[in-house]
Amino acid sequence: MSAAILLIAHGSRRAEANYDLVLVAEKMRERVPGKNIEVSYLELAEPSIPQGLQACVEKGASEIRMLPYFLSAGSHVTRDLEGFKSDFLEVHPHVKCTLCPPLGLHPQMIDILLDRLNEEYSNP
Repeated sequence: MSAAILLIAHGSRRAEANYDLVLVAEKMRERVPGKNIEVSYLELAEPSIPQGLQACVEKGASEIRMLPYFLSAGSHVTRDLEGFKSDFLEVHPHVKCTLCPPLGLHPQMIDILLDRLNEEYSNP
């Protein structure tokens, strides 16, 4: 079974903000060589979530793990992403598709926040 990871961010009108997800994907590929890792955006940028899911299938995925790059399980995760997953599975019932939890409740998030607390933001 060929598995893929679909990273999902909200999307922004600022290309620089969207590029962050591309960098995350690149770093993940370094940690899991050979893994099919695609990026997608909920809105305002492409590829869209349906396009990202389709790209995974076109590259041979029989299993896709949808990984939200969101801080909490708000309506985008609980409603919108579940809706995209359901729509995808109607067309591709043979593909196993799992929606992973968002970032916010992970135990290391406090460490990340405390690290950021001691940094100064510089606008790129």
